[in-house]
Amino acid sequence: MDEIDRRICELVQRNGQVSNAHIGAAVGVSVSTAHERVRKLMADKTITAWRAVLDPQRLGAGLCAFMWIDMSYEGEAEAKAKLLDCPQVQEMHHVSGAHSYLLKLRVPDMAALQHFLQERVKTLRAVRGTETIFALETVKETSEILISPSTQGRHLGEAS
Repeated sequence: MDEIDRRICELVQRNGQVSNAHIGAAVGVSVSTAHERVRKLMADKTITAWRAVLDPQRLGAGLCAFMWIDMSYEGEAEAKAKLLDCPQVQEMHHVSGAHSYLLKLRVPDMAALQHFLQERVKTLRAVRGTETIFALETVKETSEILISPSTQGRHLGEAS
């Protein structure tokens, strides 16, 4: 991936509707070259999806919670698969430390969270315990990633 591809990635992650003409002008290539580069970034799975970012409050999913889940090895694969199927789960990370997984959830309210916990989580045989933290306010939430310049020949964190 060269610097042009990196700049294209920055543009499309900020605005998935940006035109190939705008991309080409912004990075200094023709429209057809911009189109071909975007197509290649999709083919090699650098760009994994195109989607809109929605307001959870306006769509009835205003409660954001983070749930630590402790699991035993027996039944873990089944539990993980069932949790991945839950639309309330926005993120699921296998983590190091005292807990097994960290989930980010979006639900309408506390009753919905309680129902999710009782019906979806505690029914899984691998689950040994949970701890839930509620977001009082979402100050920043993004799926954008920092795209660093090429690191060939240097280590991350070093000055260029």
